[in-house]
Amino acid sequence: MAEEKRTDCLCFFVNGKKVVEEHVDPETMLVSFLREKLRLTGTKSSCGGGGCGACTVMVSRCDPASQTITHFSANACLLPVCQLAGAAITTVEGIGSSKTRLHPVQERLAKAHGSQCGFCSPGMVMSMYTLLRNHPQPSMEEIREALGGNLCRCTGYRPIIDSCRTFSQESKCCQGNGGVGCCLNEEESTEPEPSAPQLFNKEDFLPLDPTQELIFPPELMRMVLTEPQQTQRFQGGRMSWVSPVSLEELVLLKTHHPWAPLVLGNTTIGPEMKFKGVVHPMIISPSRQVEFIVIVNVSAGVWVGAGLSLTQVRSVLEARVEALSQEKTELYRALLDQLRNLAAQQIRNVASLGGNIVSAHPNSNLNPVLAAGGCRLSVVSDGGRREVLLNQDFFTGFGKTVLKAGDIVVSVFIPETQAGEFVRAFRQAPRKENALATVATGMRVVFGEGSTVVQDLQLYYGGVGPCTLLASRTCQALVGRLWGEEMLEEAYSVLLKEVVLSPGAVGGKVGFRRSLTLSLLFKFYLEVQQALAHTNAIQHGVPEAEWSALRPLPDCILPGQQQFQEVLESQSEQDPVGHPIMHRSALAQATGEALYCDDMPPTEGELFLVLVTSTRPHASILNVDVGAALLVPGVVDVVTCRDIPGKKVRSVLGYEEELLADKEVSCVGQMVCGVLADSRTQAKLGAAAVQIHYQDLPHPVFTVEDAMERESFFLPWREIERGDISDAFQNSDYVHEGEFRMSGQEHFYLETQSMVVVPVGEEFHVYLASQAPTMAQEAVAETLGVPANRVTCHVKRLGGAFGGKFTKTSILAAITSVAAWKTGRAVRCVLERGEDMLITGARHPVLGKYKVGFMKDGRITAADLQYYANAGNTVDESPLVVEKLLLHMDNAYNIPNLRGRAVACRTNLPSNTAFRGFGMPQTAAIVENMITDVAMHLARPAHQIREVNMYNGPSLTHYKFSFNPENLWRCWEECKARSGLDVRQDAVRKFNQENRWRKRGAVKYGIAFCEAFLNQAAALVHIYKDGSVLVSHGGTEMGQGIHTKMQQVVSRELHISSSKIYISETSTSSVPNTCPTAASFGTDANGMAVKDACQKLYKRLEPIRTKNPKGSWESWISNAFFEKISLSATGYFRGPDCYMDWEKMEGQPFSYFTYGACYCEVELDCLTGDYRTLRTDIVVDVGQSINPSIDIGQIEGAFLQGLGLYTLEQLSFSPGGVLYSRGPSQYKIPAICDVPLSFNVYLLPDSHNPHAIYSSKGIGEPVLFLGSTVFYAIKDAVTAARAESGLMGPFPLDSPATPERACLACATPFSQMVPVSEPGSFKPWVLKI
Repeated sequence: MAEEKRTDCLCFFVNGKKVVEEHVDPETMLVSFLREKLRLTGTKSSCGGGGCGACTVMVSRCDPASQTITHFSANACLLPVCQLAGAAITTVEGIGSSKTRLHPVQERLAKAHGSQCGFCSPGMVMSMYTLLRNHPQPSMEEIREALGGNLCRCTGYRPIIDSCRTFSQESKCCQGNGGVGCCLNEEESTEPEPSAPQLFNKEDFLPLDPTQELIFPPELMRMVLTEPQQTQRFQGGRMSWVSPVSLEELVLLKTHHPWAPLVLGNTTIGPEMKFKGVVHPMIISPSRQVEFIVIVNVSAGVWVGAGLSLTQVRSVLEARVEALSQEKTELYRALLDQLRNLAAQQIRNVASLGGNIVSAHPNSNLNPVLAAGGCRLSVVSDGGRREVLLNQDFFTGFGKTVLKAGDIVVSVFIPETQAGEFVRAFRQAPRKENALATVATGMRVVFGEGSTVVQDLQLYYGGVGPCTLLASRTCQALVGRLWGEEMLEEAYSVLLKEVVLSPGAVGGKVGFRRSLTLSLLFKFYLEVQQALAHTNAIQHGVPEAEWSALRPLPDCILPGQQQFQEVLESQSEQDPVGHPIMHRSALAQATGEALYCDDMPPTEGELFLVLVTSTRPHASILNVDVGAALLVPGVVDVVTCRDIPGKKVRSVLGYEEELLADKEVSCVGQMVCGVLADSRTQAKLGAAAVQIHYQDLPHPVFTVEDAMERESFFLPWREIERGDISDAFQNSDYVHEGEFRMSGQEHFYLETQSMVVVPVGEEFHVYLASQAPTMAQEAVAETLGVPANRVTCHVKRLGGAFGGKFTKTSILAAITSVAAWKTGRAVRCVLERGEDMLITGARHPVLGKYKVGFMKDGRITAADLQYYANAGNTVDESPLVVEKLLLHMDNAYNIPNLRGRAVACRTNLPSNTAFRGFGMPQTAAIVENMITDVAMHLARPAHQIREVNMYNGPSLTHYKFSFNPENLWRCWEECKARSGLDVRQDAVRKFNQENRWRKRGAVKYGIAFCEAFLNQAAALVHIYKDGSVLVSHGGTEMGQGIHTKMQQVVSRELHISSSKIYISETSTSSVPNTCPTAASFGTDANGMAVKDACQKLYKRLEPIRTKNPKGSWESWISNAFFEKISLSATGYFRGPDCYMDWEKMEGQPFSYFTYGACYCEVELDCLTGDYRTLRTDIVVDVGQSINPSIDIGQIEGAFLQGLGLYTLEQLSFSPGGVLYSRGPSQYKIPAICDVPLSFNVYLLPDSHNPHAIYSSKGIGEPVLFLGSTVFYAIKDAVTAARAESGLMGPFPLDSPATPERACLACATPFSQMVPVSEPGSFKPWVLKI
């Protein structure tokens, strides 16, 4: 027992420096060790589950046998420190810095404008850096794969891809496919013309010199090669970690501790411990077992060590495919098909083959294929060695197999295939890559020589039950049958009866999953049919009309076009306005030097706060028992509502929201109390020990239908109307009624809610990631009962926000300040990803109902719309979102008789809040669905209906705001020309006629997005005696480039180089009473304030400049100082008085419109619902762009966020109101695999806007809605698919158009075979929100 408690010394290297740790807790992950122990904060912590890539590092190891060095990327959040013995870790700080020398990857990412908020940048850099260490001249496919596990919420990925493309030597997009044609049907390259202005010049980049990279530490190599290996033991507070050297010792350990899990990659056990609270008293790590990584080729196949990573297994199989004939590698190629899409590169690099098998996940990609292929496991235990067949009997339940507790899988036998044997693997997943499969299959059939009679058949499915399933009855029914359509029809009949899911089955998507079992079998049938034709077993292969079922979706990302207007020749060379200037913090972000809130070093005595949230949606609180929490070692105190010295509520729009719940909770996730401890880990343990006793209250309200039935609303209702609706409907040729449901959307900023409150005497310094520092200041002051002048809020930068760091951030800051006030110590609060998603709310789900009257020529004469927004349990900004729903319901269309009514529904879900677009993406999508329905009724192209109804000439909105839509039409026509609309649509029609199971859809429409000013902004500009300039303004930097643009404004106004200008943090002590940075007008308002301050200063310098016109800037400043001229000035801007009179139903709520138009083309696999965005052309009127690189980046990022909203991202709630989707494993935002293959952005030339600084326009929000072109292109493709089944006219397709919804809407014969359960006859797994 004493031996098991022993803790050994751990030695490894980080960035070339030796690290020796004598006391390592097995629960410590590398990310926290780097950040907290070594203070290497460039490695970011974001999701904690290996799903986002922000914590990517490079791991290097020396293989003692071959004496070779291997480099691989890994997620530091899943990498236990005690597993790093003998490893060399490289972080973003270790490859280059602005103080020494930038690495080319860092430089190119920054200068190619691939870093906006910058939180993802270090991870992106390290993924690409690791690739270059292994492949100095990578292919584009290798680049795409390397970056596939890194998420970015800001950029849209295009500039990141372009920065990495500069390392690739491929000159043609499809060189990786043999250079024959193009995967986009030989479309012309979209390389920009040489004469056009470029966003960056790749000739300026540092060359990549592989000889200059960090070497593997010689001391570490000597240690690995010469020192004898010994068993390592590490003891923590709750668990021990043992890493034995010999197989005998491993077997003995497992015998004595049969329930101790074996951990290699920690990709299963790690998330279980972190997210499910599972505690293992002992973990055994066989990472140093030679037997686990042995590869033995034998005559009938290959034995693969169970400890090999999936990346290593892939290499083994690729070598076998290269070495053997095709008939022998059927199983190997099927496994490779799955391995290419299984998880992210960082996960595949550490996850083991054996771990993948024995974890027995029901959605496993590999297990169905391994089982179908007849693989065997070599298993050892105290009883000796034996072989276990991987078949239908191996998997016994969720996460369970026939293996006994003491069994250890040492290796896996993967057999070769023989002539007449065919193996295929298919999968469908919520996202094309890096996502757990919805359904995965492994299918194998064996024929006699020259025969088409089925001798053996294995059909394995994952995702249709608690474990991998063999459709044994179906297989038995087909053995002995001739391979053909008659056999296939019988297979469908038997399979439908055999693979049955209850309507409320775990995971939902029941109809879709059952449909996939059929459609994937159909794909297998066609694959085998084609293979039989190749072997001359049959005369005819797959009919041409069916061939589309087998062709993979295109995936080659082409270089796009980014076109903008050059500055005038008369503009001063010194003036940076209008130039594509790099984000001022991009280099610091790419090197990991940029500090975010949680990167701040802890102050002495700092405590960590973890919040305790409600587990009930609607209940009375009977008692909060904190006794057990206070007994947890390290726990200092617990904060409840009774500890708040000031106001216990926040008043918003006439409603009150409790900071901490007192007597009642109204949603799962409502904050009840907070636990303070010396460390994050101790605070989490303390929070888990808090016991809250509830009494459930009746009739919780979750959906808008529930709210409508119980009249549960946040008032007021809003209504707006123009014209005579009733008369217009009576005189319309047609009247149609429909509805459209928009799901919510999680902000998924990469940096979660973060803040540090430091009490200093009477004052409180609040460091936080907030879009609204003054709002936070007011909340803290009110909560503590102190004047606002005692509270200073500091915001350096935000790792993304998108509207999600307003109201809840202020409440979190207030709670944290109470903790600091109560203890008199600094307190840090950083939410984990799951907490953040649970607590902070999302975009409002909206149900839109409409009645539309229209004429035979497509003119819409009347429309009556009703909107129901799911607000959640508190009011937040929901009434304002409701108003925007009505103000934007015309979008770009002049509907003479228009009425809208809207209300926020009060429900028992977490409160929803502001999100980029603020209601406009919901209402405009509903209107576009209405337009699409009209087009379907008239059997006309939707873009014609849009065109005939668009505003034209001097116009008046439904709220009597006059404007001229000239630039809307310019965008429309420019987009039509750039996309080649008519030619493209002809090509789409031709494609759809020739392809039964693949359909393309193309759609184009415009947008008229209203922009409003905040009513004021202020700035403070100091000029120091050395001529340097310090600027403070009220805007916060969250990736949108506001500080960069302010720097450009100062440079122009003071006629000095940008290098002399520094933008300080946003602080309420420098610029008071700031307005939130939101709604795309941060530059508009703050830019005018900065300009005002600079003009004051420049005017003060006029006498100095007149006396010495040829003097330098520095001399003018020096002289001004000695002549007692003030070198400090405040600037102020008062925006126009925007207003809306809802009683009169008129007003001027906005200052100007931002216009845009978008063409989008997709290809849809009707059998699975998978799609690919082939091409996107966006034309946007941004006025005169202050910085084209930033504006184009905002356009691309907003578009891809919109693509996620309308086609991919889905929040899932249980019938009890519990949020299922609390991280990237359950909630999928767009990844690199979702980028349009041809992504082109054009800024409308010769546009002017007298209402904003330098004639520019706000751009952060408007384009998000254009992401819905992907949705409507999918709907266009679905329409073509439905026509094949004889279905015409309007049909329902709610947003997001997930693969499930798109596939079922196609109404293929397979989805129509699946019986549909009556709603209300069962309890669904998820709510329809």
